[in-house]
Amino acid sequence: MGQQVLPSARIPSATYRLQFNAGFTFDDARQMVGYLNDLGISDLYASSYVAAKQGSVHGYDVVNQTVLNREVGTEESHLALVEELQRFGMGHILDFVPNHMCIESSENVWWMDVLENGMSSPYAHFFDIDWEPVKKQLTGKVLLPFLGDQYGIVLEKGDLHLIFREGAFYIEFYQVQIPVEPKSYLQILRHRLE
Repeated sequence: MGQQVLPSARIPSATYRLQFNAGFTFDDARQMVGYLNDLGISDLYASSYVAAKQGSVHGYDVVNQTVLNREVGTEESHLALVEELQRFGMGHILDFVPNHMCIESSENVWWMDVLENGMSSPYAHFFDIDWEPVKKQLTGKVLLPFLGDQYGIVLEKGDLHLIFREGAFYIEFYQVQIPVEPKSYLQILRHRLE
């Protein structure tokens, strides 16, 4: 039996980074490919263009790693860009930012599900959460340090609000809405009845 030779990795000789957002789309990039090729660029280095928080200008506030950012283009316009790169023999490097996600927007359905359902969320394993921290009272909980001050002070100032929306309870802090764990609903409802 002969030894199988695997193809070697393609090593870029010159990259050019493009920042994708609503102001610079797949169609815009496709129109630049010939020019970049003339400059001697071997590979397009693309900023993240998976679904990010609406209006993101940098793409590092990802809300869904599995779909394209609609503000940047469609699957068809993405395919047209890839085909244009291939036509010129150019490569494509995507910075898909697996370590960056938006945590303050309900657009991130996976994160919101983890906050609502904790370890039982089907998405819990996508996040690096210490479910068994040194402080035992935080076991099974997610600690989010976004209040800007001590909890008691924020509470006294009236900056935290309990809201009910679309059949669920949320804690609202300015524009951020954090889902309340369903097993806490009874405690909330019992308090309101008293």
